[in-house]
Amino acid sequence: MTEPATKVPSNPERPTWLTRNVKVLSGVSFLQDAASELLYPILPIFLTVVLGAPPAVVGAIEGVAEGAASLTKVAAGRLADRFARRPLIGAGYGLAAVGKLLIALATAWPLVLVARVTDRLGKGMRGAPRDALLVEGVPAGQRGRVFGLHRAADTAGAVVGPLVGLVLYEALDHRLRPLFWIAVIPAVASVALVAAVRDPRTAEAGSSRTRTARTPWRSLPRPYWRVLAVLLVFNLVNFPDALLLLRAHDLGLSTAGVVGAYAVYNLVYAALSYPAGALSDRLPRPLVFAAGLVFFAVGYLGLGLIHSPWAVFVVLPLYGGFAACTDGVGKAWISTLVPDHQQGSAQGLYQGATGAAVLLAGVWAGLAWGTDGHLPLLVSGTVALVLAGVLPAVTRSGFSHR
Repeated sequence: MTEPATKVPSNPERPTWLTRNVKVLSGVSFLQDAASELLYPILPIFLTVVLGAPPAVVGAIEGVAEGAASLTKVAAGRLADRFARRPLIGAGYGLAAVGKLLIALATAWPLVLVARVTDRLGKGMRGAPRDALLVEGVPAGQRGRVFGLHRAADTAGAVVGPLVGLVLYEALDHRLRPLFWIAVIPAVASVALVAAVRDPRTAEAGSSRTRTARTPWRSLPRPYWRVLAVLLVFNLVNFPDALLLLRAHDLGLSTAGVVGAYAVYNLVYAALSYPAGALSDRLPRPLVFAAGLVFFAVGYLGLGLIHSPWAVFVVLPLYGGFAACTDGVGKAWISTLVPDHQQGSAQGLYQGATGAAVLLAGVWAGLAWGTDGHLPLLVSGTVALVLAGVLPAVTRSGFSHR
C-alpha cells in the first residue's frame, strides 16, 4: 500500500514574516506618505506667500496638529485592543485624505489649521491599530523585519512625494494650489487599499471575541514601562525635523536645495530601514537603537557645527541612519515586551507619549533657537551621545529585545 504523497508548500521560499497584511499595509503607507510629503515642504510657502499668514501661524498650526495626533494615538491604541482594527485604520487614512482635500480648498489659513488637525487626527487614529495588525501572527524574533520593511515603504513615499512635487512645481509654472489637488489622488488610493487588509476580529464579527475586555495600563509589564521611560528622555531632545530644515536654509540652501536635501535624507532612511530592522532580529534591539542615537548625534552636532551649505548634503544623509535604526526598531522592541492582547495599548501609549515629548522638544528648541539654532542642536546631540552609551548597559540589565 503506497503512502499518500506529502503536500508540498506552494511557495516554500516565502518568508513567514511577510504576511498579506505586511505587504498591503506597506503599500497603503507608501501611497499616503507620498501624498503627505508632496505637500509638507511647500505648505509653509503656501501659508505665508499665498494665504498671507505670518510665520508664527505656521509653527502654531504644526504644534496644534501634532498635539492632536499624540492624544489620538493613545486613545486609538486602547480601542485597537477592544474592537476590530481595520475600521480604525480605514477611518484614520480617510481623515488624512479629507485633510488634504481641505488644504486644496483653503482660501484662508484657519481652514489650513482645520485641515492639518484633521490630517494628524487620522495619523493618530491609524498608527497603533495598524502596527498591531502588522505583527499579527509574526514571531517576536522576526518583527524587526516587519517594521523595517514597512518603514522602508513608508519612507520611499517620502522620497517620491517631494521629488514629484518639485517636478510638478516647475511644470505648473510655480503654481502651488494644483499640487494640493494632485496630492488627494494617492491619499484616496491608500484608503481604498485598506479594504485588502485581513483583520481576524472582523472575520469573527458577532462572536464574543470581537470585543475584548479592557485591560488597565498598569497591567502592562514592568520592562515596558522602563523602556518607555528611557525613550521618553531621548525624545525630549528630539525636536521636529522642520527646525533642521530651517537650519539648512539658514546655512544658505535655496528652497529647492532644502527640498532636495530632505529627499536625500528620506532616501537614506528608506534604504537602511529594512537592513536595520533585520539586524535587530539578530542583535539586541537596544544595541541597534543605540547605533541610531549615534547617527542622531552626528546629524545634530554636524548641523550645529558646519558653516557651508554643501555640508548639509553630507550631514542629513547620516542623520537618515538615525531614523532607520530607531523608528521601526523601536516599535519592534516595544511589541516584544507585551502580550498580543495589549499590542494596541502598548503601541498607542508609546507613540503618543513620545510624540508629546517631541512636541515639548520643539517648544524648548524654538525658544532657545536664537539666530542660527546651533545651541539646541549641540545640546541635543550631546545628550543623544550619552544615551547611546547607556542603552547597551540597559540591555545587560535584563531588558528584553526578543
